[in-house]
Amino acid sequence: MSRPLIAILRGLTPPEAPAIARALIEAGVTRIEVPLNSPDPIDSIAVMAREFGQDATIGAGTVLTVEQVRDVARAGGRMVLSPNCNADVIRATRAEGMDSFPGVMTPSEAFVALDAGASGLKMFPGELIGPVGLRAMRAVLPKDVDCWAVGGVSADNMAEWRQAGAAGFGIGSSMYKPGDTPQVVSDKARRMVAAWDEVGA
Repeated sequence: MSRPLIAILRGLTPPEAPAIARALIEAGVTRIEVPLNSPDPIDSIAVMAREFGQDATIGAGTVLTVEQVRDVARAGGRMVLSPNCNADVIRATRAEGMDSFPGVMTPSEAFVALDAGASGLKMFPGELIGPVGLRAMRAVLPKDVDCWAVGGVSADNMAEWRQAGAAGFGIGSSMYKPGDTPQVVSDKARRMVAAWDEVGA
């Protein structure tokens, strides 16, 4: 069963990528993002896409330019996440056949993103928007738009976000921090999966 959880592997290196990806997938997390400000991120995406592309959706975060979108596509990535709302990046992502999750914080950014073809909206930074802000934005957004809370999400506050209308979550240090072993990542991922299973219905 696939859960709407994206593991954000900021700081991941290519040599550790396969083992970390395997730990996540076995724990039930099948969406994996490598931010482009990690060491050799395209290499990490490529190796995970080759090994686990049938079992997980591998992609990139912190994507800021159209050229970076093309790099991710060439590496076998299938989703692009950004901290900002750039219509050119969104359109290029969709043209490459990948899912686009641009970062938005206001209704204006949200509608620009949707007009450009965004697959879903990354509510970022989640710590600033909060469930209260998401609930207010959900009142004006189309009902079928998925809003993903990213930043400050933990097992402890997932229920509150879910009640406010979050369709899924991007999770960073609560899932992976540089230096974490595959076992540590597995334990963290299983905790987040269990939290989703409690509140996700």
